[in-house]
Amino acid sequence: MEDNLKKYIDLFEKLAKSPKESIETHKKETGKGAVGVFPVYAPEELIDAAGYLPVGIWGGQKVISKARALFPPFACSIVQVLTEFMLEGAYDNLDAVLMSMPCDTLKCFTQKWKGKAAPIIFVHPQNKTLDAANVFLVEEYKLVKEKLEKALNVEISNEAIHKSIEVYNENRQIMRVFADVAALYPQVVDPIVRHNVFKSRWFITKKKHTEYVKGFIEELKKEKPAPWDGKKVVLTGIMTEPKALLEIFKSEKLAVVADDLAQESRQIRVDTPAGSDPLHRLAGWWYNLDGCSLSMNAEKAKGKLFEDLAKKYGADAVIVCMMKFCDPE
Repeated sequence: MEDNLKKYIDLFEKLAKSPKESIETHKKETGKGAVGVFPVYAPEELIDAAGYLPVGIWGGQKVISKARALFPPFACSIVQVLTEFMLEGAYDNLDAVLMSMPCDTLKCFTQKWKGKAAPIIFVHPQNKTLDAANVFLVEEYKLVKEKLEKALNVEISNEAIHKSIEVYNENRQIMRVFADVAALYPQVVDPIVRHNVFKSRWFITKKKHTEYVKGFIEELKKEKPAPWDGKKVVLTGIMTEPKALLEIFKSEKLAVVADDLAQESRQIRVDTPAGSDPLHRLAGWWYNLDGCSLSMNAEKAKGKLFEDLAKKYGADAVIVCMMKFCDPE
């Protein structure tokens, strides 16, 4: 493997493992801190427009003990781990936390928040076929903006939000390019490397992440694609952690050629639409998102989505990464 390729692979692995270091670096560079973004979707652009670092909070590997006082053992794995970290003070270095309520368990979690960071809670409307749903979400985002301004003691201008939207759209676009290119190089971009590229975007500014991904794509394209002697798969679910799961995929020569994961490609599936009002634009992203278990569609679009992905990337199978006790999935 070329040195430059290894440099990028090591970089994404380091970023994916070290959100705390990224927060400290951002504070040194800008004088501003970080805002936690809990699963699954949130208007991160408002945080970026304030100059703060949006940091994805998706849990990690942790023995559950303290969380048992707040949640029963059949609560989903993500919420139990989030609760354990919260009770141990892991999120106390954040200036605020942004929480949506896409399921009953996360709804309960927002009511049990005991961290030092200011909680900002909002709701995504499910029935997106109603015009009122879009109106409702714009109002929710207005409240999010006001609460962020108060918690962070900043003013978030419409111009800054528009600029952040463009930064995020560019990142989504380059990540879709990366996903296509990575599918051609399974010998280099194994399941762990691919996951790290996606996960790392939660821990640094999207502008920096775009720069790194562009460089990685350029280096990948210098290599000659080789035939793959294993199987090609599409993943679906909320997330593919712990790392041991990805190590199984790698050892069994399963190349991840596409995904429908809430932590990964669902975040970059569609761009924020154009428009004159930035909050209407952000609401439009949710309106356009489809094929997600946390976003209602009476036509059940996920089956066709899997079929299209499998055909496009020549996949041998779709693997459902089912999060234990996840009711929507």
